[in-house]
Amino acid sequence: MLDVSRKELKYMIGTDEVYYLRKRIERLMEADSNNDLYGYTVRSLYFDTWKDNDYQEKLDGLNNRKKIRMRIYNGSRDYIKLELKAKEGDFQRKRSLKLNVDEAERMIDEDYTFLLERPEGFAHGLYTMISTKGYRPKCIVEYDRIAYMNEFNDIRVTFDMRLRALEDPYEFFSGNIEAYPVADSSETTLEVKYNGFLFSYIKHALDLVDRPRISNSKYVRARAFLR
Repeated sequence: MLDVSRKELKYMIGTDEVYYLRKRIERLMEADSNNDLYGYTVRSLYFDTWKDNDYQEKLDGLNNRKKIRMRIYNGSRDYIKLELKAKEGDFQRKRSLKLNVDEAERMIDEDYTFLLERPEGFAHGLYTMISTKGYRPKCIVEYDRIAYMNEFNDIRVTFDMRLRALEDPYEFFSGNIEAYPVADSSETTLEVKYNGFLFSYIKHALDLVDRPRISNSKYVRARAFLR
């Protein structure tokens, strides 16, 4: 089980800025080993209550809110994560479990009982939350990410592009899904995540001093588009 808590800052930038900022930041931070020319693909299956409580709480701007998702990278079944991500003030706390394919497929089928068979207390608490509040798979969200990291203060800088979505949860492990574009192709979300504090040289390299922050939920944008 993984349990991390850190600050997350989000900014909207144009495609023309991506190349410029990447050139600046790659001299200061280590590139993610999964990066290629276009980064790597992140695919998440989001779960919500039958009343869409998590979706609505984000729309209402509640300071403390959560989301549950299952995530894979580059369409691979080798590394599957089930995550509970909770906003707690200025921090985002993320707790996650690594799943096998059978467990992931049971999640898609809305069979969550395997969580009670796991040794982690977090899994048992997650089962209680999911089952009592009626969580079910809602939509797939996919995008391409280019990432950089710095081990000090667990700093990560990511560029997320080509946001797209699909409602059918059974397409989660499919190869090339026919997802709908949710964002304009010229739009990129710059995310900066860190523990403690962000080094000033990274802040200045990304030109964050005067850049306005945004609250940009990929899940909410996908659901709003699909609905």
